[in-house]
Amino acid sequence: MRAIRIDEFGGPEVMRLVDAPEPEPGEGEVLVRVARAGINFADTHTRENSYLAEQQLPLTPGSEVAGTVERSTEGFERGQRVASLLSGGGYAEYALAPAASTFPIPDGVEDGAALALLLQGLTAWHLLRTSAKVAKGETVVVHAAGGGVGSLAVQLAKRFGAGRVIASASTEEKRSLAEELGADVAVDARSEDMNEALREANGGEKVDVVLEMAGGSVFEHSLKALAPFGRLVAYGMASREQVQVSNARLMRTSTSVVGFWLAHCLAHREMMEPPIRELLELVAAGELRTIVGETYPLSQVGRAHEDIQGRGTSGKLLLDPAS
Repeated sequence: MRAIRIDEFGGPEVMRLVDAPEPEPGEGEVLVRVARAGINFADTHTRENSYLAEQQLPLTPGSEVAGTVERSTEGFERGQRVASLLSGGGYAEYALAPAASTFPIPDGVEDGAALALLLQGLTAWHLLRTSAKVAKGETVVVHAAGGGVGSLAVQLAKRFGAGRVIASASTEEKRSLAEELGADVAVDARSEDMNEALREANGGEKVDVVLEMAGGSVFEHSLKALAPFGRLVAYGMASREQVQVSNARLMRTSTSVVGFWLAHCLAHREMMEPPIRELLELVAAGELRTIVGETYPLSQVGRAHEDIQGRGTSGKLLLDPAS
């Protein structure tokens, strides 16, 4: 089968297209014939070995796939359409998926839409519900609002009771998209003083919740923009810049910094199945819009990584393993 393999960590050039053996499912696993593999910003960290989990070489990246069941030991029918979360191996024509993190795709939901709801939709749901615990009427800031997580979080924030949603994005096109999806106002992510930009967008007032995935100065300025009892939820480090926060600062401002990593949900079916089912039903009913971006041939995965790191993409990026 066609697959991407990494034998050394580094830039996009380390990902090579190879001919690999088809994997054999073991107990509790499903063999999925991959129609589309999802691309996530975290995949660039995997390629560099710069994220939270230590990576082991050689490896095939890719943590989510949509396709059809080829073989299963767990009750799925051959040919059934499914979407699966994986620990790796998704950038290939066939992938092994844990049955516990494999979900049927309802009729009327396309593969790309289903993939947008796995890592990114599930992340957006938990950021708002589990970590931020958004309350009715609160002001929620969604950074990177044109991306996969951000575009869903903008919509879900309003659905979960937010009174005002402030989006930030790096281009006019992405800011317009965020407003189209329900953001009350959108600010330029390149603003020199994000604290000032967010407060201005909120009528001069501080904000209640910030969903933050950049780190560095964006984290620092967003933390300053929090009102007492506000929460900043950190779920990424796109800038590769880590930040330290003092306990005295948090006490002085009565604010909270909450970390979120979706990997901690994967061992708990109850933290995955109900939210994913809810999200899929919303999409099928036309009540939640997924933004599906470009589909790249597997042979051009390097370009996909360059594009996502260059912030030149919107919505969910996909790989076609057959091309």
